[in-house]
Formats: sequence, C-alpha cells, structure tokens
Amino acid sequence: MRTIHEVSKLAGVSVRTLHHYDTIGLLPPTKLTEAGYRLYDDTALARLQSILLFRELEFPLKDIKQILDDPSFDQATALGDQIKLLELRQKQLGKLIILARETMKTGVIPMKFDAFDRTEQKKFAAEIKEKWGGTAAYREYRQREENGTVGDPAELMAQFAALGKLKALSPATPEVQAAVRDLQQFITEHFYTCTPEILAGLGEMYSADERFRAGIDKAGGEGTAEFVSKAIAAYCGE
Repeated sequence: MRTIHEVSKLAGVSVRTLHHYDTIGLLPPTKLTEAGYRLYDDTALARLQSILLFRELEFPLKDIKQILDDPSFDQATALGDQIKLLELRQKQLGKLIILARETMKTGVIPMKFDAFDRTEQKKFAAEIKEKWGGTAAYREYRQREENGTVGDPAELMAQFAALGKLKALSPATPEVQAAVRDLQQFITEHFYTCTPEILAGLGEMYSADERFRAGIDKAGGEGTAEFVSKAIAAYCGE
C-alpha cells in the first residue's frame, strides 16, 4: 500500500488532483486508515496509469471514467497502447538529441526537419482515440473536426476571460450564471453538445486539472478556473 503523497511523487500527479479523482469516483483509494488517510494498492496504481494515458490523449475525465468502468475495458491493451506511444516519443526525442549535438558541434543547425515530425505520434494517438473514444460527445467533436467546423480555442478562452471579469461577484449571482449559460451554449455550438452532466464534469476538470487551470487563469486572471468551477457547480445545482 502507498500513501497519497507517495503516489503523488511516483506518478507526478498533485495530491489535489488525486483528491479530485477520488471525489468524482474516478480513482477512489483502496482503503482509508483509521485516521482517514488514503492508501492505494497496485490495482489502483494500474488504474491511475490508464487515467494518465487517456489524459495525455486529452480525454475528458467523465469519458475516462466511463471507459475504465466498462466491463469490456482491457487493461493490458491500454498499457500496450501507452508503451507504443512512449516508444514513438522516445524515437522523436532521439532525433532531437542528435540534431542538438550536431548543432552544438558545428554551430550550424542542420537542415533535418524530420526531427520535428510528430506524424507517427499523432497518427497513433488518433488511433487510440478512435479505439477508446466511444462517447457521443467525442464522436460529435471528431465529426466537426473532420468537417472543419470545430470551434476556435482562442474564442473559448475569450469566454473564460469574460468570466474572469466577474470574479468579484458570487458564483451564484444571476450575472455570473448567465455567463455560464453562454459558455455552455458556446461549447454546444462550436465543439459538442454540452449537456448539464458534461458541463458539470468540465467544471470539475477546470479547477482540478493543472493544464486547464493554468490556461483558464492565463485568460481570465489568477483564480478564474476555481471561480468558473464554482459557478458551473452552482449552475448545475451541485
């Protein structure tokens, strides 16, 4: 058994994120000590590894939970996919290292653009998403992506910037709730149908996922991600 702090160091995931994964039922601890401390066994660590694989592929947490809870989910296959993806990245890093060494030795950057080519990685990542991404929202997003009608991420960030300007207000005030409704409508119109369930999951992810939190705070100012998360929770009646 490992403590939550040991798992955090082992996996490179913050304790706060692990707490959130427990809260939403994505990664509950194997057991709690009498003092209430979380402990994780090897089965839990294997599940965390799968979670990190799908997060690397930018799957929403809600979708990851559905995938991992599906009785047909094959842990060995998922790990095999992760290994192949890592091997492809290792291959590209090897090319970049060779390029950097040649540049350092000669002082001239060689004309070897293949070192920056991530085609293989992207292709395999797409294959994994195709294999595991069975949710309706993901299929809708893929369809829009193929049709060239998916929204501009910069415009989505503008939605968060607008919400950031309201941080002085309570998340439950009508003005803030109207902004959340606009965000939900924007996602529906430009990315995928954002149901109340999906919106609630996004709200949790915005504050728990470090990458999303950093991007949203950059758009709307420090604390915006946490504020948006609370506003969405109020909007969804949580």
